[in-house]
Parts: sequence; structure tokens; C-alpha cells
Amino acid sequence: MVRKKKEVNRVDEMLDELLADCQTPEDILGESGLLKQLSKRLIERALAGELNHHLEGEKDVESEAPDTESLPRGNSRNGYSKKTIQSDRGEMDLCYTT
Repeated sequence: MVRKKKEVNRVDEMLDELLADCQTPEDILGESGLLKQLSKRLIERALAGELNHHLEGEKDVESEAPDTESLPRGNSRNGYSKKTIQSDRGEMDLCYTT
């Protein structure tokens, strides 16, 4: 029986590139390992996307109001904030737009 060769996709290529620098299991699973770094960045991006969605939706509501001058100002970005979260990988310090 002939096995089909698995097609390499972009995700596999990126993982291969990231794992090339990892010499030990600690480099991948350790306190400052690749898995924790990827998890941290994924969570930060998700929070940033959620905030973008929230602020864009609020902007749409304000633009539909007949007299926007009399309305109080809505939420807006005002810098970056640090937050420590607990995960199954331990504590993670996140830095995200507020």
C-alpha cells in the first residue's frame, strides 16, 4: 500500500521554523518556553481584537445618534495595561491595549 505524502501547510512551516531553535523540552514547555510565549501572544491578540470590535461597534452607535455633541464621549483607547492571569501553564503577564 502506498501512503500519501502529507501536504505541508503554512502552519507546519512556521512551527518547524519556531522549533528549529528549541534544543530541549524546557525550550518548548518551560517557564519561558515557546508554548507559553505563543499562548501569551495569542491571548493578547484576542483581547486586542475584542477591544477593536467593541470600540468600532460603539462608534457606529454614536454616528447614528442625531445630536452627537450632547452625548457623553464613549470609550476609547488610553494606552497599555498589564494584567497577570492564571492559566494551566502557570501565571502569564499580559500587556494589552486599554
